[in-house]
Amino acid sequence: MSVSSDRTGRVAVVTGGAGAIGGAIVERLAVDHTVVVLGFDGDVQVDLADAEAVRRAAREVLSEYGRVDVLVHAAAMVAFTPIDEIDLDVWRQVHAVNVESALLLTQAFVPGMRERGFGRLIFVVSNTFWRPAGGHQIAYVASKGALIGMMRTMAVGLGADGIAAMAVAPGLTRTPATTVVPAEEFEDVAAHQSLPRPLIPDDTAAVVAMLARDDAAAMTGQTLIADGGLVLR
Repeated sequence: MSVSSDRTGRVAVVTGGAGAIGGAIVERLAVDHTVVVLGFDGDVQVDLADAEAVRRAAREVLSEYGRVDVLVHAAAMVAFTPIDEIDLDVWRQVHAVNVESALLLTQAFVPGMRERGFGRLIFVVSNTFWRPAGGHQIAYVASKGALIGMMRTMAVGLGADGIAAMAVAPGLTRTPATTVVPAEEFEDVAAHQSLPRPLIPDDTAAVVAMLARDDAAAMTGQTLIADGGLVLR
């Protein structure tokens, strides 16, 4: 069930809201938004790899809630394959989930944002775009780079309509999905951060929530890296 708040009257859609980082984002945004989660286990159930299903889900959200003011794309498919073994079907599925669904939802929600003169498009990317952990992440890292390029282009193309586009790049974060990562790797990454502490989902969620609010009225086209200072740029 979606979480409602009357503080702003704004509606935020979050993909990947059932995940650890996505769930933390939902909790943060629910303070002053009605939040709708899209995904297999969301308020609106959808396979983000299926373009027509994504379009139908967007129509369902608009029919049920009447508007979308904030889109947070936190869903991500990860594939670990060596460069010389990457399968094109896997490559395309990763990009369908990580990139194409973000584009389709943006296309569906931007007209209403344009009419109201306000909108926020926020894509959760990854610091691996600047610091890949290895060649086995090629599909994932490439998809995050595509999101960053798409975000920057949207910032230029939609700014005159009052719509801002931004990205947030977490680092290696402790979540159920990263339990396969050895403890020594977490320790090594944290030791190389400027702020040598483990990262938690709320580190990313706090930045996303700030960008969704009027406090970030002068920001667009930027990628904020929430990784404790591992990547400096």
